Amino acid sequence: SHHNSNDIDRRIYRRYRLFALLLMVLEWTRPGLSSPLRPICDLRVLDHFIKEAWDAEAALRACKDACSIATNFTVPLTRVDFDVWEAMNIEEQAQEVQSGIHVLNEAISSLQASNQTDVLQSHIDASINNIASIRQVLRSLSIPEYVPPTSDGEDKEMQKVSSISELFQVHINFLRGKVRLLLANAPVCHQGVS
Repeated sequence: SHHNSNDIDRRIYRRYRLFALLLMVLEWTRPGLSSPLRPICDLRVLDHFIKEAWDAEAALRACKDACSIATNFTVPLTRVDFDVWEAMNIEEQAQEVQSGIHVLNEAISSLQASNQTDVLQSHIDASINNIASIRQVLRSLSIPEYVPPTSDGEDKEMQKVSSISELFQVHINFLRGKVRLLLANAPVCHQGVS
């Protein structure tokens, strides 16, 4: 079964490549390090973070009452109107994604002080680290950084949710939707051979 061992080798190689990419991303999220050297156009890095977000959401669903918290979270809207999205330029798309990541980060960070169980705490910490890593991936693709809105007006792309489990569902859907679209269409990944 020579053919099979080749497949397995290829799978292991792919997994190592992904692992190497993730290590690079994690390395850049250390404080004081400048932005990455080369663009990360491999969407499997994002898939890894989506999988971790699923794991966190599943853990939260499992602990229902123990993890409930009396508060509203501001989160980004996750539905994508493709006509509207396609009509936006990369700066507008970037701003929508960066503000979404910003409010998700604020909402998830607010849970750090809420005295959750160790398991949950570890999911919360992992989610915050993942958001930092996603920001680094965006930076590697020369996607414009987050710019706080100038007006005091409520951002139309935001909504409120009242449970931690909903918060993490939004986190998953935002990564699967707008973040993925932005990464997949990053101009730097489509410049032919760089």
